[in-house]
Formats: sequence, structure tokens, C-alpha cells
Amino acid sequence: MTTDAEHSEQIISHYGGSTPVRSRWTYRASEPYTVVAAFQADTDRWVEWIFGRDLLAEGLVRATGDGDVRLAPVTSGGRPVLALEIESPDGHAVLELDHAAVQSFLAATTDIVPLGSESDYFDIDALIEEITNV
Repeated sequence: MTTDAEHSEQIISHYGGSTPVRSRWTYRASEPYTVVAAFQADTDRWVEWIFGRDLLAEGLVRATGDGDVRLAPVTSGGRPVLALEIESPDGHAVLELDHAAVQSFLAATTDIVPLGSESDYFDIDALIEEITNV
């Protein structure tokens, strides 16, 4: 597998249980420890959140996270959802995502880089070069 492998898909989130919010989820083998969730704030503006793929995996089965990103599997309207709570100095939001859609996204990421083998894909030399060539 090459480090340029990438998976991206859209998942409709719900804010306040009813307002739809389009989100774009991306995983790259070149950044094997993280996922990027981008939420459409306006017609042409997206807000990105980057967090650990392991946090996402754990959040699908139990409440987790104690920082700016917290996840928990819950039931809303009789259906299983993943509650994603995000917080920044600019605000706070709790979004509900279809649990099965997020599981599908996570499964696609593990096809690219299996959970637990991220270090095999992480290019530490490239990171050091990026940091020292600022």
C-alpha cells in the first residue's frame, strides 16, 4: 500500500437533532493517525476538525474524549447515532451522525491502513524535514 492512498466521503450530520449539516470525512495513509472532518458552515466555507482515528474507533463503541472533540454512541429518534461534540473558543456544537455511515467510513480507512499498523505508514523523516524547513 502506498502512502498516497486516500478515502473521502460525505456524511450528513444533524445539529440539534434536526438541522442537516453536510460533512466531508477524509483519511490519508500519509497521515495514518488522524481523520479530518470538515463541516459546511456556509455555501462556500468549511470548518475542519482533525482528530485521532483511534478516538473515532473508540467513540463508536463507548463515550470517549476529554478535549475539544468528544464522541459517544447514543440513540436519537429510535436510531443509533454517533454524537460528536466539538468545542472551540468560537463556539460549541453537538452533531449527530448516522452510526452505520461512520462505521462504514472507519472500515474504509482500515482497508487503507489497518488499525494498529499506523507506524508502518508514518514517514517520520518527512515530518522532521517539514518541521526543520520552516
